[in-house]
Order: sequence, then C-alpha cells, then structure tokens
Amino acid sequence: MRLIYTPCSSKDEAKKIARTLLEERLIACANIIPHISSLYMWEGELKEEQEFILLCKCKESKALEVEQKIKASHSYECPCILQFSPQQVNPRFAEWLENS
Repeated sequence: MRLIYTPCSSKDEAKKIARTLLEERLIACANIIPHISSLYMWEGELKEEQEFILLCKCKESKALEVEQKIKASHSYECPCILQFSPQQVNPRFAEWLENS
C-alpha cells in the first residue's frame, strides 16, 4: 500500500484530482484535509497560502501512475507529491484496498 500526499490550491482541485484517480481505478480512496496554512520560499519570495491536502491510498503497483496523473492535472508548476509506505496496515483495510 502507498499513501500519496499532495497539497492543492483549492478544495475543487483536490476533488477533481481525486475523482479522476478513483474513476480510473488508480486509487482506492482519498481524503481531503481542508484549510492548511503553508509557508514556503518560491523564486526568492516568502509565500503564505491556504491549501487543501489530498491524501490518496493505492496499491504500490499503481503509485507511479497516480503520481504521473497528479502531475498532469495539478495547477502548480512544481507540485509536492510525496509517497509513503506504511509499516503497518489494518489487515481488513489492506484486503479491501487490494480488492478495490
């Protein structure tokens, strides 16, 4: 299983990406975490934005394709896309994910 984390500029953008990934059966589920305050340096300037975190759960075999789809549809020039491999997963959830 992989968790894929990416901040989005709006709730609509996060939903659009999640729906596309779900419809194409690349992920089993997604969570959207609202109203995250992000501070970062971009092109020499300090930026502060409100973002929405998209957290996707997928099979490890689909992770690269999920990342490519996010890159292709994301509004950011350089989107943050992080992949995590959980050390432990509820066995029933892992089975559900595998069958999704």
